[in-house]
Amino acid sequence: MTEHSKSDLKRLHILETGRALVVRHGFGGVGIARILKECGIPKGSFYYYFESKEDFGKALLDHYVETYLARFDTLIAGPGAARDKLDRFWQAWLAQAGAEGIASQCLVVKLGAEVADLSDDMRLILDTGISELVGRIADLLRAGAEEGSIRRFDAPEAVARMLYAKWLGAAILAKLARSQAPLQQALAETTDQLSRTS
Repeated sequence: MTEHSKSDLKRLHILETGRALVVRHGFGGVGIARILKECGIPKGSFYYYFESKEDFGKALLDHYVETYLARFDTLIAGPGAARDKLDRFWQAWLAQAGAEGIASQCLVVKLGAEVADLSDDMRLILDTGISELVGRIADLLRAGAEEGSIRRFDAPEAVARMLYAKWLGAAILAKLARSQAPLQQALAETTDQLSRTS
């Protein structure tokens, strides 16, 4: 293993350990000392990879967005109609709705409001990531309209944004209620909305 790959692995270890802490305690509730203790690394190692806690936060969110989008791309890869590909994405929300599921692990849910007031750079990373995801959903809405698997929308980008907002809100409500019902309702409404007849 090269020195470069060892360095990359250590940086990734810090990011993943930090993410687990941030998911549980929020960004403001986790200090650098706590991250160092959990990672088992000296203070100098942290500052070798990150100039500040905010720099760590930006790297954490960059990594999260990159991983999330790659996961979405994997879910929709391969053959099948656009509608089937979107259905796989919605089903992933349902499959991960438990205690360690989407609402618990999603950094948009956990940090959206917090970082919007804390760091404009961190806010922008999340906002850009959401826009990229919404763009991918909108592309599938367009493809589905062309092939006939999804009804045609005048503004697919706006519909995609509202669908994402619906599922994000449903994930939060499911977490609060400790019930799949809000996500099941989101699925029923989404299925109805995407049907070829309104």
